[in-house]
Amino acid sequence: MKTVKRLKIILIILLLLVMTLSGHKIILYYKGNKENEEIKNEIIENYIEEVETTEEEVKYEVDFESLKKENPDTVGYLKVNGTNIDYVVVKGSDNSFYLKHSFNRSYNISGWIFADFHNQFNGYDKNIVIFGHNTLDGSMFGSLKNVLTKEWQENTENHKVLFITEDGESIYEVFSVYTVLSEDYYIKTQFNDDFDKFVEIIKKRSIYDFKVDVDENDKILTLSTCTSDRIHRVVLHAKKL
Repeated sequence: MKTVKRLKIILIILLLLVMTLSGHKIILYYKGNKENEEIKNEIIENYIEEVETTEEEVKYEVDFESLKKENPDTVGYLKVNGTNIDYVVVKGSDNSFYLKHSFNRSYNISGWIFADFHNQFNGYDKNIVIFGHNTLDGSMFGSLKNVLTKEWQENTENHKVLFITEDGESIYEVFSVYTVLSEDYYIKTQFNDDFDKFVEIIKKRSIYDFKVDVDENDKILTLSTCTSDRIHRVVLHAKKL
């Protein structure tokens, strides 16, 4: 009986520890999301300006000089129609740091939007890859899963992705969206003579036919986040116009 009682006490203690740790993680998660939302709004308000608006087009001016004073890792600004994705993009020295650090480089369990550290942003990147967490509140890349819905796919306004770097504003046209098991293939950034084969494979994976031609002369943009099962990835590919 004493042994059974001890086991019950141990189990209760373990359960309390798990609950405490889980509660702490949840608090950090919501705290991180709130901090990131404040940073995002501050950036949009102070460093990004709509400089020209027509019925069909909105142009943006990004103050990269000031943003780089805040964080030298700044490489671009990304906006995806039909989602909540509207973020300045950073690039670290690896693909780990910004998984748990915010734009201001402070620890944040929700991380930030970041480019693959292999990308050079020198005008020669064939595949610029950008990552973000799939958050429950839809921030970061939490709304990238919208691209898997019929509603998103059939709205042609969603097929254009805006990505601005210090070299200027670029529009990318979506040609493939899908989910795939976690792998390194679709985030490949260096190519020899296999880029056309790469494009053929990722285009065939698409769950929707965007009717967009892509060849070896094109440059593409890849967005990636995990799914709720943490095993698969949601992926969007778009070609530079």
